Amino acid sequence: MRKWLTTSIAVYFLYGLVVYWYLFIFSGSGVPAPYEGTAADPATFMTGREQLLSQEYSTLKNFLYFVTVPFEWFLLFVFLLTGLSRKMQEWSQTTTKRSFFQSAIFFFWLSLFITLLSLPVEWIGYQISKTYHITTQSLHAWIKDQLIDFWVNYFLMALIVFVVLSLIRKFEKRWWLYAWLLSIPFSMFLMFVQPVVIDPLYNDFYPLKNKELETKILEIADRADIPAEHVYEVNMSEKTNALNAYVTGIGSNSRIVLWDTTLNKLEDEEILFIMAHEMGHYVMKHIYVGIAGYLLLSLFGLLFIHLLMEKLIQRFGPLLKINSMKELTMFPLFLLLLGVLTFASSPLTNTVSRYQEKSADMYAIEMTNDHEAAIHSFQELAKTGLSQVNPPSLVKIFRYSHPTMLERIHYLEEYGEQQFDEE
Repeated sequence: MRKWLTTSIAVYFLYGLVVYWYLFIFSGSGVPAPYEGTAADPATFMTGREQLLSQEYSTLKNFLYFVTVPFEWFLLFVFLLTGLSRKMQEWSQTTTKRSFFQSAIFFFWLSLFITLLSLPVEWIGYQISKTYHITTQSLHAWIKDQLIDFWVNYFLMALIVFVVLSLIRKFEKRWWLYAWLLSIPFSMFLMFVQPVVIDPLYNDFYPLKNKELETKILEIADRADIPAEHVYEVNMSEKTNALNAYVTGIGSNSRIVLWDTTLNKLEDEEILFIMAHEMGHYVMKHIYVGIAGYLLLSLFGLLFIHLLMEKLIQRFGPLLKINSMKELTMFPLFLLLLGVLTFASSPLTNTVSRYQEKSADMYAIEMTNDHEAAIHSFQELAKTGLSQVNPPSLVKIFRYSHPTMLERIHYLEEYGEQQFDEE
């Protein structure tokens, strides 16, 4: 056990050094020569200090992301390797005979273990955002959100743990298929209730106060044949200086939401472009395409996890203190494999998402026909969020669900030039 633990620590440390070298030393900053002096060049819309802060902040956040992702896998591995998982299983079984409460007790201690050991990393991320004036959230509010995150994730995952374990015990060879079938209505239910149950736990939502702006937005919605009655705003200025807008929910609970920071810092024409972008997602049914893609990936993912768990328990069961897949003690392994596969699939899901985002951008520019407002909105998004206009390739592949700001501004500039030539 000591050998495996030492090796895993050494591998994780080496990985951290490679990530540091790539982000801080190897990767260059700035934009390629053909884009210098264009609207995509941060030198044209940021001060020298803003460019420096953007580079520093983005690099630190990217480094923290890449070293944090495998850190949770490492903690789950330690939970197995040290026998903590088996001890928690034995303790939960002696506490109660009911399998649901055994699962709830086991997962509570596992969640608490991961949360407490990950808290310093979360704290560092909070402090970095605070230092660079991205986060405006007070310490009290930050702790409150951490507690909400813990309990929301705990109750959802405790239910999932119980259901998956019950399926494994009853259908050991086909549990993954039945788990996938159950995940379809469960995922749809979560998407339906999220805007009205989960999101309000974190922020206050209310109809857009600026009725003149709402009228303009609803006019665009009407032209797009979108049955929208309200646009919502959310009080994100209590937490951040960044800008955002998004579409959430499905069916009658679907909402178009604007952060109040966006309302405070952008002009109406720029907000209308952003709203048209979000409507583009609705018109092109991206949310349903996303659901279909998620379900397809989850089907193969669960099958792959099943096959991997069988092989790993057969080969390393004694080392990991796991006798069979039917035990609670195997769940850290399940979550570890789920995390690894989710991370490994992110280049594919991000590629699809970036395509959808570009499609929504082009839809929005056709609806508003104001490429200058569109470009300025992206420039302002980059400035306020201290976003890298041209991030390193691996950062884009693994982190960017949207095209880079350089790409977005560039193809909007091209669209504007094309319109000018046609006129």
